[in-house]
Amino acid sequence: MIDQFINFVIRPPRAEYNPDQYLWEKDFTLAGRTYKRQDLEASMDTSCQCVTLRNGRGHALHCSHYMPSPFPEDSPLPCVIYCHGNSGCRADANEAAVILLPSNITVFTLDFSGSGLSDGDYVSLGWHERDDLKVVVSYLRSNKQISRVGLWGRSMGAVTCLLYGAENPSIAGMVLDSAFSNLYDLMMELVDVYKIRLPKFTIKMAVQYMRRVIEKKAKFDIMDLNCLQVASKTFIPALFGHAKDDKFIQSHHSDVIYNSYAGDKNVIYFDGDHNSSRPQFYYDSVSIFFYNVLHPPQVSSVTCKPEKYYDLGDLKVGAGMDEGLLYEIITGVHSVGTDAASSSSAPNIISTTKSVDELLSDIAPVATDSVLDEINAFSGHESSQVQDQPDCQNEECSYTSSNRESWGRCSSLGGSDEESSADCAAADNGHQKTLKVFATPLRSTTQQKSGPTKEEKKKKAPTVPKKPKSEKLEKLEALSRRLRLCILKRVNHRRHRSS
Repeated sequence: MIDQFINFVIRPPRAEYNPDQYLWEKDFTLAGRTYKRQDLEASMDTSCQCVTLRNGRGHALHCSHYMPSPFPEDSPLPCVIYCHGNSGCRADANEAAVILLPSNITVFTLDFSGSGLSDGDYVSLGWHERDDLKVVVSYLRSNKQISRVGLWGRSMGAVTCLLYGAENPSIAGMVLDSAFSNLYDLMMELVDVYKIRLPKFTIKMAVQYMRRVIEKKAKFDIMDLNCLQVASKTFIPALFGHAKDDKFIQSHHSDVIYNSYAGDKNVIYFDGDHNSSRPQFYYDSVSIFFYNVLHPPQVSSVTCKPEKYYDLGDLKVGAGMDEGLLYEIITGVHSVGTDAASSSSAPNIISTTKSVDELLSDIAPVATDSVLDEINAFSGHESSQVQDQPDCQNEECSYTSSNRESWGRCSSLGGSDEESSADCAAADNGHQKTLKVFATPLRSTTQQKSGPTKEEKKKKAPTVPKKPKSEKLEKLEALSRRLRLCILKRVNHRRHRSS
């Protein structure tokens, strides 16, 4: 039984996995943007120029770095290092990548020595893992594309972050999920959890024997693993998290660490146990915390082609946006634009095999000056019926403007559920409130507004015949009604799928 407890501490079940199967793909798309996974691992091929990280004991560490593709050349991005638990691996950081990448925060994850695919035979519950973390931080500091560095650890990973954070105050912030305060106290608690019926003095003698064996095999003293000794000397902003029903590492461990922690701090308790999935509001808090301490650049600053961002007014294109709705909107806008640009009555066909970005690019050239003027005139006509309607035409659509504050919401509109309900009620009461969804590149609209074409149009206005205004208004009103119906169908039932 004592050998089982020793293996429970230094040799728990080891994660064996295929990186191509359990990690994010080498190239993937998230919230409308492209990202890549860059692996740093040992290679048997001597001709390979792969970067390999090794700790002070010579163990090769298998790592992965998730980042935008292409990486912005003009501004460095912050990075969060995810530290897994005692039986975990770098695949545990998949959720962290989904949460942080849309906010322009890169994610670095590794298999600690003795875990996953990295070298080593034993884990040390944070003692030697902090040396692995030191190697990773040094590697990121040498990369000029990385600005600030944050840490996110769970269980053993949280203890690793605490021990390393006490040595390196340059870390911008830490998220500590389910850390234990003292390994010796934890071992004594687990005796009660597993209902081992032995006298106390016998258990203490067994722990002393385990201490000697662990020190001989794994080269660390279990009595030295005490987070309370370093918490009072650490000033890095920290967000603590712990599950209320955690029986393995009980929540009072986070309580005592939090009370003795010297830096700016906050703590969140949530339902679940040690290994359960974390609730959405916890991930929201983590996203906001890292955004505040890492100060990532805005999404618009990393775009290579400004025409890829379209002004959709009040309609926000996000990770949870239903593309079927966008196809219907774009189809209607395309037909209205072509009717206004030419006198042909032949129906226009839009291929549903194209992406939304391609469809927006296809219909953008159809947006002539005359159509823009008609849209503006129609918007002015509607604004006389609806008071205090905000003008959102000059706002850029960001894929992550709402994700930063409430990641994972799948509302079709950019606002909250209450705002969506209010919009539905207003529509039911007969208020004809128009959503401006005309898609055109921002650069195109600015050129049209700043160009001298308006003066020429004013001179030619008396001579050029125009279509009856009522016919144009009817087309736009039909498009607006169809759009409202599509949105109402999706707002009435809340979707809770992740991006």
